[in-house]
Amino acid sequence: MEAWNYFNYFTEIEEYFWKKRGAHLLVSPVDWALMEAWQKAGIPLEAVLKGIDRAFESYTKSRRGSGKTLKSLAYCSDAVLEAAEEQAEAAAGSMPKQDRAKAEPFSREDLRAYFSRNLERLTTARSREKAGSPLGDQIGAIAKSLQAIINTLATAGALDLEDLEYQLTVLDDKLHAALLTHARDELLVAIRRSMDSQLAAYRRKIRAPQLALVEKQYMQRRLLEEFGLPRLSLYYFS
Repeated sequence: MEAWNYFNYFTEIEEYFWKKRGAHLLVSPVDWALMEAWQKAGIPLEAVLKGIDRAFESYTKSRRGSGKTLKSLAYCSDAVLEAAEEQAEAAAGSMPKQDRAKAEPFSREDLRAYFSRNLERLTTARSREKAGSPLGDQIGAIAKSLQAIINTLATAGALDLEDLEYQLTVLDDKLHAALLTHARDELLVAIRRSMDSQLAAYRRKIRAPQLALVEKQYMQRRLLEEFGLPRLSLYYFS
């Protein structure tokens, strides 16, 4: 995935899917998890939209006259992966390597505001944990690291967004690992049951590697919601 073309990745997919369906309805948690799996796998937005087009064409032909509309992005999974594979094959060896642009596409003030909002949510979540609790201590350590990143915005010189994203991804991974390790078993079981229930109708429609990513993203999203914690990656910056 090219560096910074996909900050509106999720919104673009969601709105395109709405238009194809002809109804402005919220996508399901499973759909969001699937979009996150595509993003994590580096599937370009163009390939996702092309795959959605193909899935709708195929669905319409197979159910012509039924009056039923395609309900979930899960039905588009195979078509999206096929479009991504075709795009990767077409691009292989065709593009010369270029130096990454040093221009900063976002103002440091906007980035500071984004990081500060996330820091506030981390601090609030930390305050809800008992003093000395392992989860609270790890959230506090992540908050400290995020504060250090905020401090770098005040330094002179070009801001390396790619390196910054690496740092944020590491913090995201640490946060998810802490939640999985220290969340109550009852909560994890409840989330797993909910996920299995919602995915039941789509398990045969999603390839195994994509399904594993969807399950991972679903679990992460639900845990963050339960603890009131933010995503830290720049992919969620707007």
